[in-house]
Amino acid sequence: MLTHNSLLHIARFPQAAEFNGRIMESYSKLREQDLLRRSHFIGGRYENLYLDHDRIPELKQILTYATSCAALLLEKSVPSLKGGFWLNAMTPGQTTSKHDHDEDDELLSSVYYIHVPENSGNLIVHDRHCKTELIPEAGMLVLFSPAVVHSVSTNLSGENRLSMAMNFGPA
Repeated sequence: MLTHNSLLHIARFPQAAEFNGRIMESYSKLREQDLLRRSHFIGGRYENLYLDHDRIPELKQILTYATSCAALLLEKSVPSLKGGFWLNAMTPGQTTSKHDHDEDDELLSSVYYIHVPENSGNLIVHDRHCKTELIPEAGMLVLFSPAVVHSVSTNLSGENRLSMAMNFGPA
């Protein structure tokens, strides 16, 4: 089920507890050579970690679920969309800089929260006139326009936070 305000649409992955635990276990076993590439080296970390979803098979189910939510919001068929994803691993003290995803042919962007310790950073949406903060929870999928400017506040927890960002465009 999707809930929304004017900028954000929120869904919850029904099997989050089961899948997120397995994703975290697989993620903890990744090695440097498992990453296809990294980008956006800001504040001492790469904000985007790219890997083949076969390295963590549960990511494919998350992408499938997110694609079905995107199709519903965009009023398009699932086969008419393609989705790309990357991981964001944020250690204590780190933030994600202000940015948008409006670069190419994206129709919708999203973030899925895998591991979210308390106080590990809020999603901040920057509108021309105000800021909206969303406290993320594991299993939450947030969908938004690629033009929405957003950032993540500082991870004040003692643990790493892990999320999966996605963009959807025409197939």
